[in-house]
Order: sequence, then structure tokens, then C-alpha cells
Amino acid sequence: MCTTHFWGPVSNFGIPVAAILDLKKDPELISGPMTGSLVIYSLVFMKYSLSITPWNPLLFGCHVVNETAQLAQGTRWLNHHYFGGKEASQKEAIEAIVKTE
Repeated sequence: MCTTHFWGPVSNFGIPVAAILDLKKDPELISGPMTGSLVIYSLVFMKYSLSITPWNPLLFGCHVVNETAQLAQGTRWLNHHYFGGKEASQKEAIEAIVKTE
């Protein structure tokens, strides 16, 4: 518990935790290029965590969680910007305004 094999992955869990918490936020706030970079980053470090000795399952798990969270964010970003999500949210906002009047 007093080694970098423990504290490195534990401190790195901030990235996937932030991505999971952001799943409820407006997809307009998602950065597509940053999400893509984090997907690649997690894939690279998943491979790295399998290559090092001794094997570090905590590091691998951190990047599996991050990869999953970033792919979910990337899907939300693609849906919002390219598959009609933005238009649907604008339509819902207009309908909500009309109902309040």
C-alpha cells in the first residue's frame, strides 16, 4: 500500500470518476477531441498495465473504467453533434418554453 503500484492508479481514478459524474451533464459541454484523446490514452495504458512486472490489476482496472466512461461520453458527443441530438434538445427546450407561457 505504500508503493507507486497502489497510489499511482488510485490517484489516476480521478479521470474516470469525473467522466462518470459528467454522464448526467449536458452533452454540449463534452469536448470531442479530448474524449478521443482519453480513449486512446486508456487503450495505451491498458496495454502498458499488462506488460509491466509485477502485473498491476489496479492500474488495468482504472483504465478499463476510464475507457468505458470515455466511450460513453464519446457516444453522447457523437449523438449530440452528428445524429440529431442537438436538434432534439433544442426542440424540447422550445416546447418547454411554449408550455410555460
